[in-house]
Amino acid sequence: MGTQDTRGEKSGRRRDRKFGSESDDRDKFIEHVVKIYRVAKVVKGGRRFNFSALVVVGDGAGHVGAALGKAAEVPEAIRKAVEKARKEMVEVPVVNTTVPHEVLGKLGAARVLLKPASRGTGIVAGGPVRSVVEAAGYENILTKSLGSDCPTNIVRATIQGLTQLRRAEQIAADRGLDVSEVV
Repeated sequence: MGTQDTRGEKSGRRRDRKFGSESDDRDKFIEHVVKIYRVAKVVKGGRRFNFSALVVVGDGAGHVGAALGKAAEVPEAIRKAVEKARKEMVEVPVVNTTVPHEVLGKLGAARVLLKPASRGTGIVAGGPVRSVVEAAGYENILTKSLGSDCPTNIVRATIQGLTQLRRAEQIAADRGLDVSEVV
């Protein structure tokens, strides 16, 4: 057989195009591996190890998602987590490179405070929170992680807080007022 494709040159080009579109898709997203967990299952013959990967995915323009992927190998766990995170992406408002107002995200014992910051401040955030806000596209934000230090809960609390955010236009429309009356 050898290395030559028996189906002809045409199928090779089609495959290249397919792989090209997949890599173009991947280039659009920001992916952060926040944490790799090694979990052990005790069985009769000893321990069996598996891996769980916490991944944050965003487009840098107001869409972000996070997920856990589990597998026997680390790369496979990361791949599964990325696929799941893309499906679970939510839209968050980005107003002048920051959040529109202060908000507190909660999940379990984890609490994350997100505050707007002026231009030039940068991202003031610790590990898991930084991954989420960078992937969402924020450039200036102040954050404080309170309570639990579990990365999974902190990431989910951050996303929960970001989903609570609303633009002035949305609030004005809900109240039946003009935007200038709300601001």
